[in-house]
Amino acid sequence: MSAPLQWQKSTFSGGGSSEDCVELAAANTAIHLRESDDPAALITTSPTPLRALLSTLKAGRLAP
Repeated sequence: MSAPLQWQKSTFSGGGSSEDCVELAAANTAIHLRESDDPAALITTSPTPLRALLSTLKAGRLAP
């Protein structure tokens, strides 16, 4: 049986007791992302594609 995921709140979520945030958990080679107001909806990826997505977002290269 695998250990439960240890979720970490994003530092960009405003802190405090707000429930509106993005959370991340890492397990082996998988990275799981979820929004706190809908924790059942997960995105699972690995480090390389997540790094590429974050790089694209930071550079503002996504079309509106």
